[in-house]
Amino acid sequence: MPDSSPLPPPEAGGPGRAANRSLSVTDQIRDAILDGTVSAGERINEVRFSKTLEVSRTPVRAALQALAGEGLLDYAPNRGFTVREFPLSAIVDAYEIRASLEGVAARFAAERGLSAEERAIIEESLVAGDKLLARGEFAEGDLTIYRGINGDFHDTLLGAARNRMLAEMIRICHHVPMSSSRNIVAFEHRDVRRRHDDHHRIYDAILAREPWRAEVLMREHVSGVKSSLVKSLIERGEQADIVHGSAAG
Repeated sequence: MPDSSPLPPPEAGGPGRAANRSLSVTDQIRDAILDGTVSAGERINEVRFSKTLEVSRTPVRAALQALAGEGLLDYAPNRGFTVREFPLSAIVDAYEIRASLEGVAARFAAERGLSAEERAIIEESLVAGDKLLARGEFAEGDLTIYRGINGDFHDTLLGAARNRMLAEMIRICHHVPMSSSRNIVAFEHRDVRRRHDDHHRIYDAILAREPWRAEVLMREHVSGVKSSLVKSLIERGEQADIVHGSAAG
């Protein structure tokens, strides 16, 4: 089994205290797993990670233990940590649960209203998405930009739901690779245009204080992303054996 791929170098000016450094390392390794930089089944090389992240092995080891607790890593004596493999059926389940939960979050946001700060963040994400799509094609680096736009929209609406239990349940779904709102799998202009238009409609329903319409639109939005993901994976021939075997259970 191959060792883990190196992470991108950390940004300059990171936090200096040990607790903050450990959190930063955990976040970076988690993001690398969720966005596919570190592949399922890969063995984590603590030395390589500590060199890449420019930290000692202690915060790396603490981060790996935390991520194992989240279910992203498996641990075996004498072998260390490996990235857990998720069948396509588990990813699909995570999206379906997300669709229901984020639908509830949109309904709560419509019922409870948005703060001025939340409205500003969402409107900024909508304007940024409109500008990105107006060019008619994507350039290098646009995926990273859209990942932030998409994440800001979903994260802000979740915060507007004002429900900690709901946020925790959605966070668990995000720990299944490919199911996070910040992981964009099918990055085609037509797909992104459709999803961004969904964002506009969801926001309009929330502003109009139409909770049930906001819920339905959000459920359809997340379910549409799931369908695009499955279609993309099948077309690329990935996890074909899992796709065929998932129906049995």
